Amino acid sequence: MVESGFYDLYVCSGPESSDKVEELAAIAKHLGYSGIAINYPDDHKDLNVTVVPEGIELFSGVMIRTQNASKLHGIVEKYRNKVDIITVNGGNESVNRAAVENPRVDLLTHLNTGQESGFNHVLAKAASDNRVAISFDLGDLIRFRGGSRVHALSNLRKNLQLVRKYDVPFILTSSPVSCYDMRAPRELIALASLFGMSREEAISGLSTIPETLISRNRPPEGYLYEGVQVIGTEMTGEEGDDIK
Repeated sequence: MVESGFYDLYVCSGPESSDKVEELAAIAKHLGYSGIAINYPDDHKDLNVTVVPEGIELFSGVMIRTQNASKLHGIVEKYRNKVDIITVNGGNESVNRAAVENPRVDLLTHLNTGQESGFNHVLAKAASDNRVAISFDLGDLIRFRGGSRVHALSNLRKNLQLVRKYDVPFILTSSPVSCYDMRAPRELIALASLFGMSREEAISGLSTIPETLISRNRPPEGYLYEGVQVIGTEMTGEEGDDIK
């Protein structure tokens, strides 16, 4: 059961990250997070998160990186029952569209196609209908300077308008690949205000929406398999009959 708090669902780990999961979890806890999702590349050998730190919850994630939209659905099905969060790294217009049209995808990140935001009315409507969240990657605002930062702000502002118009779920993240990239929730809330996001919206993108994404992929307590749930010391079926 996910408890109320702040969550970053796009913490990256793998070959490009030299920090261990234990260190990422410790820093996240110190910064005020209740949980983080550790995202491994889809070619990583082991996607399981076996670390069990105190005071913070860890979720397993896979980041799918493909430029072939026709292959995306098959890759999603391969991992859907293996991880808590499925993230698609976009940037390709056809991949962006395939991602938001698939309700089995949780999150679309890196939407930008060159200098453009990579998000439009058609994709926003599909994302809303299928409840696929998009990420507001505030790591770009932290790392970019000059014209690149201006473009990033402009794209974030455009995406925010579409999110509001079509009621698209979204999260905030600093997309950290190391402990040094991580930012406290209050810092992300402040950064989000630079492109017009309200405090209430930012808090939702760090708490309520991530909680919803996690909860829909984790079976309720006592769940065994479809139609069967443990209640106390008994098992009951969908009709409420005792199962011996």
